[in-house]
Amino acid sequence: MEKRTLGRTGREVGVVGLGAWQLGADWGEVGEDDALGVLRAAVEGGVTFIDTADVYGDGRSEQLVGRILREYDGLTVATKMGRRVEQVPANYTAANFRAWNDRSRANLGVDTIDLVQLHCPPTPVYSADEVFDALDAMVDEGRIAAYGVSVETCAEALTAIARPQVASVQIILNAFRLKPLDQVLPAAREAGVGIIARVPLASGLLSGKYDENTVFGADDHRTYNRQGEAFDVGETFSGVDFSTGLEAVRRLRPSIPAGTTTAQFALRWILDQPGVSVVIPGARNPAQVTGNLAAANLPPLSEDQLAAIQQTYDELIRPQLHSRW
Repeated sequence: MEKRTLGRTGREVGVVGLGAWQLGADWGEVGEDDALGVLRAAVEGGVTFIDTADVYGDGRSEQLVGRILREYDGLTVATKMGRRVEQVPANYTAANFRAWNDRSRANLGVDTIDLVQLHCPPTPVYSADEVFDALDAMVDEGRIAAYGVSVETCAEALTAIARPQVASVQIILNAFRLKPLDQVLPAAREAGVGIIARVPLASGLLSGKYDENTVFGADDHRTYNRQGEAFDVGETFSGVDFSTGLEAVRRLRPSIPAGTTTAQFALRWILDQPGVSVVIPGARNPAQVTGNLAAANLPPLSEDQLAAIQQTYDELIRPQLHSRW
């Protein structure tokens, strides 16, 4: 698999990684054997970057990833912290960081975590010098090798990129979320900051497998967070109205080559964007892992294919989303 430098971490990672949210919770039940099967299939298929968080299954995802770290060498693991407490800037303190970090290191079974990211904190946190001083101290102490941020908005991303020690920015980027192309990716390239593209399939909309009759489980965020009841609505279907997303996928289908899935087409589009370090699709079974990894071997999309994505976005998605995140 092609490898790219993950920003200021200096680490080389495979361009298709694995997002491990679904191995903890919020996507319906995934049994332990199934979760470990996904992780092993990913690593054996060439994945070298795994993204998790302390809040995914309240530590379950980290613990599962930790088991894989004991089985395989050469992996880069990123976790996130901050979403297990009330989301107010006052909770983003050095003492809390160390407590959260202790818990994540125990879950992962490591002394030093490769990359720790602030997990979509309140906007004022990105402008707080004491927050980044605390993170710098954790690097100096050997608790973490590097730190980054996961953001909701492009404005937050740009604020973080200006910080001299921020190694990476994790941001929603997919064929339904094009706004980061305007300023965030160019700024990250200029600064040498890595871009981790999350929610790459718009919570499965860009898998092409759903229709108007699709029903998600009650414990799946695609049911209970449709209007942002539990967390930022942009995390669910990238904030796109479900019916609009279905129509957008239908418009894209004629541009997808024979033998390529909708998901692979969508992932390839992300990999073609200058400045992207790694994309982190999730997977609930090894077959989905294998399908996602195949995107790395596809040729870059043609001008006509790129134009079809842009036109679909401009006509259907832009009016809903472009001004929001």
